[in-house]
Amino acid sequence: MVSYQPNELSTAKLHSYLLSAVAPRPIAFASTIDANGNPNLSPFSFFNVFSANPPILIFSPARRVRDNTTKHTLENTEVVNEVVINVVNYTIVQQMSLSSTEYPEDVNEFEKAGLTMLESDLVKPFRVAESPIQMECKVNEIIKLGNKGGAGNLIICEVLKIHLSKDVLEDNGSVNQEKLDLVARAGGSYYSRAKDGFFEIPKPLSTLGIGVDKLPESVRKSSVLSGNDLGILGNLAAFPSEDEIDNYLKTSEEFGNLSNADLSDDFIHKRVKKIIAQGNFQEALIMLLAKHKINNLNT
Repeated sequence: MVSYQPNELSTAKLHSYLLSAVAPRPIAFASTIDANGNPNLSPFSFFNVFSANPPILIFSPARRVRDNTTKHTLENTEVVNEVVINVVNYTIVQQMSLSSTEYPEDVNEFEKAGLTMLESDLVKPFRVAESPIQMECKVNEIIKLGNKGGAGNLIICEVLKIHLSKDVLEDNGSVNQEKLDLVARAGGSYYSRAKDGFFEIPKPLSTLGIGVDKLPESVRKSSVLSGNDLGILGNLAAFPSEDEIDNYLKTSEEFGNLSNADLSDDFIHKRVKKIIAQGNFQEALIMLLAKHKINNLNT
């Protein structure tokens, strides 16, 4: 064994060990609003349920290790003592990952991640319509565990109303765990799908994803591309240049011949879906934008 006392490690190293050791962890997809009513959405894996009577959930937006700043979620709950905790299943995991990007305060992560804001019944923050279980909560207490980078802030929430999709319920009203298909967080870039095990979502924190909201409308409303597909594309750091798109139009199998300009969006989107599955995300985005450019030329 290699053994350490916490004060023998940097906070970043200790943080890494703890996240790898205590895993997988459930994810609280927390929706809040600020004093001006601006929505915020962010995932947290320091999270669990701690009581059924009263129904209590606790999650912890920790102070950032690198610069000791606090997160918008914590700041919002200090002003508006309400939050919606949405669960994360596999169908929205890439969009959840995109929402964790540290966008400026005035950016709506619902829009960036391509998720739908659904009005709550009892609290001000919005629910995530795509989440199969959503819990409207009031914030009973916030316990600050320290004032240095890495210190947690326990947000103790009481569930006021729970919403469950009929798609994940059995006839007797119980939750079918396989249909729910929850995702949990582990160390590094690892996640765990409840019924399938570990997978990775690499995500550099030094970049801001372009966002699903910046993709062409025909892509955002595609009947072929899933939310996860859109989340992957939205997580790319930059759009390709016009030269890259033009070169693709001249050399690609689909667009090399201008007589193919009438190819349907669905046809291209099916090709793009395969390219995304192969991990060629930038190529997928170039193909979509090339098709979008042809659509504009033909209108």
